[in-house]
Amino acid sequence: MKDLKLLLEQNKAWAESIKASDPGFFQSLAKQQNPTFLWIGCSDSRVPATQLVGLVPGEMFVHRNVANVVVHTDFNCLSVMQYAVDVLKVDHIIVCGHHGCGGVRAALENPQLGLIDNWLRHVQDVFHEHEAALAKIEDYEKRVDRLCELNVIEQVLNVGRTTIVQSAWQRGQDLTVHGWIYGLEDGLLRDLGISIDNAEGLAAAYRGAITNAG
Repeated sequence: MKDLKLLLEQNKAWAESIKASDPGFFQSLAKQQNPTFLWIGCSDSRVPATQLVGLVPGEMFVHRNVANVVVHTDFNCLSVMQYAVDVLKVDHIIVCGHHGCGGVRAALENPQLGLIDNWLRHVQDVFHEHEAALAKIEDYEKRVDRLCELNVIEQVLNVGRTTIVQSAWQRGQDLTVHGWIYGLEDGLLRDLGISIDNAEGLAAAYRGAITNAG
């Protein structure tokens, strides 16, 4: 209970500091949200989406799950995407993974953790797709990090293939999907060289990013 009380106290201090610098901030925020970005990231507690890019509440719509996976049967993720694209009209979808991802490492090592093993099968599919290239990386930690990057690239492809994004492009909506990786060791984001804003360029952008990742 002491830990929970601390969180409430810190929340009060945070709210007071915001109001001190901008008295009308919360009143304006409560009326609407108008984000430009949808962030699809990992649930890892070390990767706080809005803080990494210096945004304040209301500027980024966020979905997070273990290993930042986008699956066409995951209606949680798809519902977030649909609302962000069709209702909020975001301009950018950013799929962001991070080096040293525990979910990616578990997919690589297959330690039999329980229910989550079923979820990580999606990352294992990425591993098997690129197994030969990954085997050439002798340093194990670098191999894990490369799989983290390849996983992001694959998930960008999955985002671009959804009916949500395909329909947005068909009706001429300005929408670009990007793949980024975050370095826990230095706090920096890196563009993985895959940004897609139309259905026709999807395959070529994917191939280019895979080649660069190699």
